[in-house]
Amino acid sequence: MLLLVAPFASKAQTFVQAYADIVNQCSQNNITSSLTQFEALGVKRRGTAALQNTLDWLKNKYLSYGYTANQLQEFSYTYSGSSAVCKNLVVTKIGTTYPNTFLIICGHYDSIVGTGTNDNGSGVAAILEVARLLRNVPTEYSIKFINFSGEEDGLRGSQNYVSTVVNGTTPKMNIRLVFNLDEIGGVAGLINDTITCERDTSTPTSNNAASNAFTNQLITCTELYSPLNTFLSYAYASDYMSFQANNEVITGFFETNETTHRHTATDFLVNMDPVYNFNVAKAATGAALHFAVASTSPLNTVEQNDNLVTIFPNPATDELYLNLGTLPQSNYTFSLLDINGKTVFTQFVENAPLVKGFSVGHLQRGMYLGIVESEGKRITKKIVLE
Repeated sequence: MLLLVAPFASKAQTFVQAYADIVNQCSQNNITSSLTQFEALGVKRRGTAALQNTLDWLKNKYLSYGYTANQLQEFSYTYSGSSAVCKNLVVTKIGTTYPNTFLIICGHYDSIVGTGTNDNGSGVAAILEVARLLRNVPTEYSIKFINFSGEEDGLRGSQNYVSTVVNGTTPKMNIRLVFNLDEIGGVAGLINDTITCERDTSTPTSNNAASNAFTNQLITCTELYSPLNTFLSYAYASDYMSFQANNEVITGFFETNETTHRHTATDFLVNMDPVYNFNVAKAATGAALHFAVASTSPLNTVEQNDNLVTIFPNPATDELYLNLGTLPQSNYTFSLLDINGKTVFTQFVENAPLVKGFSVGHLQRGMYLGIVESEGKRITKKIVLE
């Protein structure tokens, strides 16, 4: 029985003041502004300028929060029956302890008839706010913020991502949890005080217990870090189902009072409750901090002068990987100094990727000082080879 629990075990859930301090920086103005801007971009159908303009808007949002160009990836795809090129946007934040295990926080940005301000500008607005608030917070697990296209055409974007990226990675991408936010804007004129938390009840069933456990954690996070009540239900018909079919563990948020304007030309902000959207964003932020196991140091004491650069694994044996963190995509030099201060390894990296591997199996076992030098900035890390 213990073996069943271990893969999705998490730290005990109690109120964490450091998490609340971050959640309380969630901005109603940001949520309302994102919804307004999203609506103004028009009908985001496949192959339209509006869909591309929304993608560009999303990229500029992430860059404005301090994410760097090398943390942003576009994945283009087409599918049978359409010649339109669609794109998924993935923003990666590398974890400090489990850099190769990912929390995916996702939602779609396409619409089918109207502007889709609730379905799914509401999820987009919340994801952007979570990404803004977590940008400088060290987390044990890596996070991928994913904005999918093609959801309204049958989960095309998420299906493509799972088949070509998740399963196309060697070894296959290790996903801790997929947290989907779709249609969380509420209904104007109603009391919107409850959010639906969704768990996997579908086949394959081998991931259902883990999904249920994480969804119960989501419920607790919502009650700890937002004023919302929760309603437990089942997952269906959104991008997390592409992952669910791949035997990944999923959870999600969906509005409890469901709009009647979904997939119509009247899916506008005026028919939503932006305060509810803000409260759901607070709950999502608290949950993201918990699921990614964020640092509990107060923000003003978290060391940021290293740009969140990490080197892993540490201790290492044959391979070292350097994550640039928030350093800008550029050239850098990576060096290793032994305990006598002698440079035993140095490599100049051009057009640096977010994560770069270095072979160190030929070096003597022991303690080293890793040095990253980029555009006048010098970052040092202690490294052990064993």
